[in-house]
Amino acid sequence: MVATFATLFGFQLLLSVVPLYAEESGGGGSGAGLATAIFMLSTVLTQVRMPRLLDHFGYRAVLVAGLLFLGLPAFLYPLTRGVVEILAITLARGVGFGIVTVVFVGLVVELAPPARRGEALGVFGFALTVPSIFGNPLGLWIVNASGYDLVFLLGAAAPLVGLLCALGIEDIPPPARSADNAGFLDGLRRGPLLRLFLLFCTATSAGGVLITFLPLAVREPGLYSSAAALLVFGVASTAVRWWAGRFGDRRDPHLLLAPGLVAAACGMAALPQGGPVMLVGALLFGAGHSLLQNSTLLLTMDRVAENERGLGSTLWNVSFDAGTGAGAFFFGFVVGVTGFTAAFYLSAALLAAALILVALDRPDHDSDAAVKPGTARDFDTS
Repeated sequence: MVATFATLFGFQLLLSVVPLYAEESGGGGSGAGLATAIFMLSTVLTQVRMPRLLDHFGYRAVLVAGLLFLGLPAFLYPLTRGVVEILAITLARGVGFGIVTVVFVGLVVELAPPARRGEALGVFGFALTVPSIFGNPLGLWIVNASGYDLVFLLGAAAPLVGLLCALGIEDIPPPARSADNAGFLDGLRRGPLLRLFLLFCTATSAGGVLITFLPLAVREPGLYSSAAALLVFGVASTAVRWWAGRFGDRRDPHLLLAPGLVAAACGMAALPQGGPVMLVGALLFGAGHSLLQNSTLLLTMDRVAENERGLGSTLWNVSFDAGTGAGAFFFGFVVGVTGFTAAFYLSAALLAAALILVALDRPDHDSDAAVKPGTARDFDTS
């Protein structure tokens, strides 16, 4: 948890700062969108290869490499002279982020007692989401107060602090994989996993719109600033995630999917209104996004076998980061044509449309009831 907290703190510090830096370096709105999209592209391409990397090297060695990739290149941001160099550094950092996200989730699932896995993921969620409470708005505040150099230094150093913690983690090899273990694309061919993947991609694409374009759309400081909205978003995410984990242990996490989508859609629609309505929108979106995070992760891990935890972690993390990158990339063009408000409304509409996936996702409750916690559940694969 300490390693995760330090790593995510550095990541969150730069999450909205790098797109802003790319925009001010001559890239405009499309450059800002590309900065997030490039980061998430390299993240996703790395995550797809993670099951094989873990098989060969184990959790700890791969985690150390990921932290170095995420931290060291960020020291080079102040030396850049254009958008191309910014994107190249961001590409390298995405490799590190792709590694650490899969490893951290995989470790928690392996270490937690199966009957309390949801609660463990909820508690672990504090290490993931607390940095977003103050890391993201703090990064923007540091830029306004002291410029970019200090925030880049802090964002680069934080994952290296996580590296020191990672060296003390006992190395836990992943479960033995047989020749017929599914790869990433094989996992997507399973209907229950594909539905969760697409559903969570919809939510994370909206998150990509929020973190990339809200700081560009709302530049005024003060109570109703983008930094304040990101702070509210982080607080809501943290407060809800632990509760969602406990709910998922005691009842069906599938029950959280529809409320999560509705809350997130309402939040996205409220964000362009500005003022107190914007803050309410950030609250709703943070709560809905957090419900979807925990429920989709629990359901994904339930729908893979015990020796496919790496596959489950990879699928969930790819849906997280591919959605975030796709949202930033495609909605960057929407912003260029129609402006910020239309991009937020369209994102809200996509979240509402994803309720169709919830309706189509019907688990076989008779089979499900007979399965012990922590084992792969039986679902209709159509």
